Amino acid sequence: MRVRFFSMRSRYRYVFMDMDRTLWDFEQNSIEALHELFTEYRLDSVVADVSTFTSTYIKHNAYLWDNYCKGELTKEVLRYKRFDATLSELGVNNHQLAAKLGEEYLRILPLKTTLIPGAKELLDYLAPKYGLLILSNGFHEVQVDKLKRCGLNHYFDRVVTSELSGYHKPDPRAFGYAISTASIKKNQGIMVGDDLEVDIIGALKFGMDQIYFNPERKLHSEKVTHEVETLGEITQIL
Repeated sequence: MRVRFFSMRSRYRYVFMDMDRTLWDFEQNSIEALHELFTEYRLDSVVADVSTFTSTYIKHNAYLWDNYCKGELTKEVLRYKRFDATLSELGVNNHQLAAKLGEEYLRILPLKTTLIPGAKELLDYLAPKYGLLILSNGFHEVQVDKLKRCGLNHYFDRVVTSELSGYHKPDPRAFGYAISTASIKKNQGIMVGDDLEVDIIGALKFGMDQIYFNPERKLHSEKVTHEVETLGEITQIL
């Protein structure tokens, strides 16, 4: 059990952290995985170029992932359908290939280890002071594998995903499950995430404080607890 010296300036006992785009560079790592698939499966024979393949996939994945988080399709359908829709738009009708790409993508993706700048330094700062918990909508086994591959797993007491809790952020029950798992009151936890609606407004509606990680300085009118452009700024808050 890690010994922690809780900060006297903070009432928080736990910091709940999103994974993708908050700690783990999803865009960079995903593009690298897609490029590998394009090369390994010689998709240049059926698709114009790798950039067309990746941009088409990103579009379909964003739409289908939103449906998945709303409970409108299952994990199994999502992993196949996002590649099937991509290939179909590019003029390739091959369901078997789409299924194989879906499997291989999830095998390759966790092998990528590019982190958001300042992620490890932030965790080094937080870990002695707070309990740390990953709260993610990502596939459970993939998120756990990412943490291990990046050497971040030892920082976190728990990994709570929508698969584990049965609820997707921003559903308040996802935050309630995490609070229960950490055995704290909601005012003793704070959520750190990059997605304004999913992470921040979700936590806000649940009644938990938040730190909105907004590196692109996206405009909004929400009254968030804290907002930062870099992960390093969080050390001035916690």
